[in-house]
Amino acid sequence: MKPLPMLSYEFCALTDTGRVRSNNEDAVAIHETVQMVILADGMGGYNAGEVAAGMAITYIGTEMVRWLQGDGSAASPSDVRHALEACVDNANHAILGASMSNPQYLGMGTTLVVGVFRDDRLILGHIGDSRCYRWREGLLRQITRDHSWLQEQIDLGLLTPAQAAVSRQRNLVTRALGVDVSVHIEINEFLVEPGDLFILCSDGLTDMLSDADLAELARMPIALQDKAARMVAMANAMGGRDNISVVLAQTQLAQDPKKRGGLMARLLRTS
Repeated sequence: MKPLPMLSYEFCALTDTGRVRSNNEDAVAIHETVQMVILADGMGGYNAGEVAAGMAITYIGTEMVRWLQGDGSAASPSDVRHALEACVDNANHAILGASMSNPQYLGMGTTLVVGVFRDDRLILGHIGDSRCYRWREGLLRQITRDHSWLQEQIDLGLLTPAQAAVSRQRNLVTRALGVDVSVHIEINEFLVEPGDLFILCSDGLTDMLSDADLAELARMPIALQDKAARMVAMANAMGGRDNISVVLAQTQLAQDPKKRGGLMARLLRTS
């Protein structure tokens, strides 16, 4: 059997209020120790979306990190999927409970994208219309499917993607965390290859940039943090009508410590 490639991961995250909104209702988190990333885009009344997104990031992050560092340290992708479902369910009840007990939070909710990288696999879960893209060998592909009214219309053949792109109903989601007693998170598993770039983002980015724009930025040979900054800056330059958040995960072949040691020994012998 061919051995699995040893991969290393680099992460960065950036969130911005944008040019129109007065507060930022997006939230992002990176947990490098367990190779997990999370992005949430809150919705609701004044500041309520910010509360929902923050609760989602905190609850899911805390519970998943604790599990991944403990019982889940050697877990299979299937185990990770079940743990993620349980953590999302707990977060859903916490957000809904806060919404029901605080009038100022009534009706709040949030989208969610969460990715856990395990060796050469990505376990990716999402709720709502925040997205994840994969850039691989010159091709950009959206690997999440929007839980939105527009996506349903496209699936039914009632709208084309071009028509959906200019629709006034772009922000109607059909699933959100914290708005109902039960929530279904869609979870998929992907094979990760060296050189892959994964882009998690809120609709504040994708409403402003086309896939072609995003692909052009993804292929730039610059540092990961600079790449995220350019994505946010371009979305703002195009209008910045919503909060803009992006989380990037870059993969590459891990260096073999034995090879590094062998190279250092040779250098020392010749110096």
